[in-house]
Amino acid sequence: MNKTGKLYLCATPIGNLEDITLRVLRTLKEVDLIAAEDTRNSIKLLNHFDIKTPMTSYHEYNKIDKGHVLVEKMLAGTDIALITDAGTPGISDPGEELAAMCYEAGIEVTSLPGPAACITALTMSGLPTRRFCFEAFLPAEKSDKKERQRILEELKKETRTMIVYEAPHHLVATLEDLYGALGNRKITICRELTKKFESAFQTTFEEALAHYETEEPKGECVIVIAGKPVEEIREEEIRAWEEMPIEEHMEHYLSQGMNKKEAMKAVAKDRGISKRDVYQQLL
Repeated sequence: MNKTGKLYLCATPIGNLEDITLRVLRTLKEVDLIAAEDTRNSIKLLNHFDIKTPMTSYHEYNKIDKGHVLVEKMLAGTDIALITDAGTPGISDPGEELAAMCYEAGIEVTSLPGPAACITALTMSGLPTRRFCFEAFLPAEKSDKKERQRILEELKKETRTMIVYEAPHHLVATLEDLYGALGNRKITICRELTKKFESAFQTTFEEALAHYETEEPKGECVIVIAGKPVEEIREEEIRAWEEMPIEEHMEHYLSQGMNKKEAMKAVAKDRGISKRDVYQQLL
């Protein structure tokens, strides 16, 4: 009986070839097959490090059919390394689908750490790193406008630092949409990460849009955006409750099964006032 193969998610450089790890190099040489997002791009990497392992394509447009083929190979004992054009497989590419298919088939999956543009940009942005969310590329403005607007609406109250990818020819439109949805936040635009002309432009949406009126955006970009201050959200919530008559506010909680004492406590918390104040206003 054949031993089941294994899937290795191998992070590759996002620009500087020196960022590849020794473990990834060894794995790429030892596996039976390398599944690459674009074999024409990846052959340059393999040739540079004198890696002779056979390659096959696995990308967004063949991920289902080819995924089944790769799973069958692993079930038959083939060890496969998955690489993307740049960075860590599964981040903004179909690697996540192949990993899920492997788990469903009982195939072991491991990830070999290495470069990821989102983490690289976050750590060099100068913005808070303790809590963050990754949005990758926003849905296309023309083909999926409703989904794009839905996500922008969700981000309005996001308190964590946000990370968005964007291509240079779409950068201005995306900055305009983000500015319209989020207001004039502090941002850092990181471009050409790990490459010769790498830069981190700490600015605001307003300043960035003014800058790109005269400067053409160049290079792949990662936009790191400051989250909304928790204090602002709290103030907005209090204002929203204050616009509601206090009797209606009380009824909101009473209708949920709270007794009068519990409802008054909840109303006081919502409005940032004391229970005594709630009582007085209800008289």
